[in-house]
Amino acid sequence: MDNTRTNSTPLKLAVIVASNREGRFAPVLAEWFRGRLAEHTDFSVDFVDLADVELPTALSHHPAAAVRAELAKVSPVLDAADAFVVLTPEFNHSFPASLKSLIDWHFGEWQAKPVGFVSYGGMSGGLRAVEQLRLVFAEMHAVTIRDTVSFHNAHGEFDEAGRHRDSAGPDAAAKAMLDQLAWWAHALRDAKTTRPYGA
Repeated sequence: MDNTRTNSTPLKLAVIVASNREGRFAPVLAEWFRGRLAEHTDFSVDFVDLADVELPTALSHHPAAAVRAELAKVSPVLDAADAFVVLTPEFNHSFPASLKSLIDWHFGEWQAKPVGFVSYGGMSGGLRAVEQLRLVFAEMHAVTIRDTVSFHNAHGEFDEAGRHRDSAGPDAAAKAMLDQLAWWAHALRDAKTTRPYGA
């Protein structure tokens, strides 16, 4: 972990697009969120799209070389990140298996870093997935951000060109979440320059 970065160095943010289903709505939301990030100068951003990664749930079912190749696509980005945003749908009152695999194949990469959430789904807006993820990330020694961005019945909120029909509410929610994320990311990064986490 690089502990030489200063408060003036842009924060490295990894945005994790969790859905890998065919026909998924995630790219529409990812593009919308990219626009919100362009207005927030604290971050330099990498997107990690789990549709491009195939991590197994158990090593025994996949050749080790294949697993290492998939990890090489994502592990360096996660390790370098100062903060994360997870963009996730809700599947069956929970979050996608692709996201659980990504989390489980890493540990130190998450430690003492903040995690924000953009969620979507039906009436719940993906909030049940987020609440479960808070428990999982606590086990990873990560800090989850209180405010979230949530899209209820997300398909109906965007037009055919992928533009939000009434963006004032989501834009404000994204700004609040990103402001909190930046505060925590700066605070934790600065703290780790003084005392490495776990010392």
